[in-house]
Amino acid sequence: MKVIGYARVSTAGQALESQLERLSVAECSEIFEEKVSGAQSERPELVKAIDQLSEGDVLIVTRLDRLARSTRDLLRIVDVLEAKGAQLKSLSEAWADTTTPTGKLILTVLGGLAEFERSLIVERTSEGREIAKREGRRLGRPPKLTKHQRSFVLKWRAAGQNNAQIARKLGVSRSTVSRIK
Repeated sequence: MKVIGYARVSTAGQALESQLERLSVAECSEIFEEKVSGAQSERPELVKAIDQLSEGDVLIVTRLDRLARSTRDLLRIVDVLEAKGAQLKSLSEAWADTTTPTGKLILTVLGGLAEFERSLIVERTSEGREIAKREGRRLGRPPKLTKHQRSFVLKWRAAGQNNAQIARKLGVSRSTVSRIK
């Protein structure tokens, strides 16, 4: 079993020393460190740390905000770790420890809450679309061409011009013109 540490700070002006010290005390065999914003999806050292993990290994962080930028991101990372048979442990948040049954339970509950929140968002969005349709509001991007321009498209097409010629006249793409019926 390997214990791998991950430390991250957001800016070059911040220091990693306190995290590195705590991870050393936690007896990490290897520590991956980086200075990159948590909002960035590209965190190469985190990817390397996770790549090092295998069945029974543990990834340790000093705090969850050093690992994930949101609950959804945290749950995604935990899923990746679980797929490898590895576990997660936070030194500051005792509840975030998948090496214990309680930690697994709490992260499962968080996962259920996140899934519930996603389904509510989908439901509200769908409901809003239905209301907008009933009220006759147009959904999606606004049309590139006005009604007046669309009538010209039909006239020019009837006069024998092709879609490419019409599109050049109107300054739009050929596919925009081809969708006019």
